[in-house]
Amino acid sequence: MSGAALKTTTGLTGLAVSKHPHQILGTLYGKILRTLQKMPESATYRKHTEAIIKERGDVLHTTPAVEEVERKINCGQIEELIVQAENELQLARKMLMWKPWEPLAKVAPPNQWSWPPAQPTKQH
Repeated sequence: MSGAALKTTTGLTGLAVSKHPHQILGTLYGKILRTLQKMPESATYRKHTEAIIKERGDVLHTTPAVEEVERKINCGQIEELIVQAENELQLARKMLMWKPWEPLAKVAPPNQWSWPPAQPTKQH
């Protein structure tokens, strides 16, 4: 199978075969990367997401066969990768608004970040 969609169904209810998956996914990956570049380089979300998107983008640009892209990325059919990328773009845009890399507005309560949470003691 070439880069063009030759399959007739994804086999997944409500998920149609993409006619131009390389183009759509490449565009989404580009939008995600541009959104991430608006975040500080030190932001954990940016660093990890950028690494994943760049790796997937490299696979997409160097692999013309859809099945091979799916096999190399190993996260579902290319149509599912498109849905994942759409969701990641939405999240990246929300992260820009939320700015989780900024300091907390007030000091966190003691043990806020401890796991497992402290269990209340039983009184007899």
